[in-house]
Amino acid sequence: MLSPVIIDSECANLSSVYKAARMVGLDPVVSDDLKVVSSAGALIFPGVGSFDHAVSIISRKNLAQVLMEAIAADKPFLGICLGMQLLFSSSEETSGLEGPARGLGVIPGKVKRFPPGLQVPHVGWNRVDPALEHPLFSGLNSGAYFYFTHSFYARPETGEHILALTEYGFPFTSAVCRGNLAGVQFHPEKSGTAGLRLLANFGRIITDRR
Repeated sequence: MLSPVIIDSECANLSSVYKAARMVGLDPVVSDDLKVVSSAGALIFPGVGSFDHAVSIISRKNLAQVLMEAIAADKPFLGICLGMQLLFSSSEETSGLEGPARGLGVIPGKVKRFPPGLQVPHVGWNRVDPALEHPLFSGLNSGAYFYFTHSFYARPETGEHILALTEYGFPFTSAVCRGNLAGVQFHPEKSGTAGLRLLANFGRIITDRR
């Protein structure tokens, strides 16, 4: 069985991601041990909560360097919700910090607040429309519904990293990609059949990389 490491950043519902991964035939390991993360053939990076709090935990656990090394090695990598946002250069979401909170910066761009007039958080089922052909969305219809819960959205600097779009007052980026790295704003582990298919597709990406 494929054994991706689910990164324990203390900022995610790890049990839901673990159970969903098991349901599609993966054999994940949950860990924040630097040696385990560094030696993993593939990584799943879930996250919920505030951007700057997650950044502080990643810094305290010294995870940033091993994550960057895995991405540089083009290992299969799936960021989920806040785990996707942390791939960006910075975020407008702060908690008393000077200036924008800094992310990993592997996807150039910023995490922005939804504009006034839209109800936040954006919670519930919404359509996801792939902008590129990508194995992560193999077998999924354009406009398949996934489950969202977030108050900020990611805005890449260029269109080359935009994998999918979702309409919420305006089209925002709901998935990104760079090589074998992908990130999704929605929660596949809470998205029923479509979410399980996406996780199974990630498993196939791992297999093809090996």
